Amino acid sequence: MEKLRKALSGDDTSPDEESNIITQVIDSSTLSWSTRIKGFVICFALGIILSIFGTITLFFHKGFALFAVFYSLGNIISLASTCFLMGPFNQIKKMFAPTRAIATILMITCLILTLVAALVLKKAGLSLLFVILQFLAMTWYSLSYIPYARDAVKKTINACLA
Repeated sequence: MEKLRKALSGDDTSPDEESNIITQVIDSSTLSWSTRIKGFVICFALGIILSIFGTITLFFHKGFALFAVFYSLGNIISLASTCFLMGPFNQIKKMFAPTRAIATILMITCLILTLVAALVLKKAGLSLLFVILQFLAMTWYSLSYIPYARDAVKKTINACLA
């Protein structure tokens, strides 16, 4: 369990390394492991609940704007939940690592375009397109955290299309 905690928090330092003032400040201000897990679960569950609530709003009159907003907000909160596990700076650093920088930029762009299409342009068809693209971008981004998952998806799609 200790190895998992260190891997998720990005703590790769060995115990014999010298501690500087920044390390001491970070160590003194971090949350306990159980608090991090609780924060992750609460944020992730809230993100899922908001996405489900957004889906329910599709059945309301002109509820598509609400759907786009709640779905996007649910994605943002679910994504932010991982900050509890590895910290916000490590999360941002990992989001823009070379292996997932394009997926991150595409995901954020689709999220913003979804909100613009739903709230500013008020175009349901365009909002639906961006919601689908947002879902695909978020899926591709999430797969980047699983070793060889992207390669497996690429090979599966190639096999289906061939």
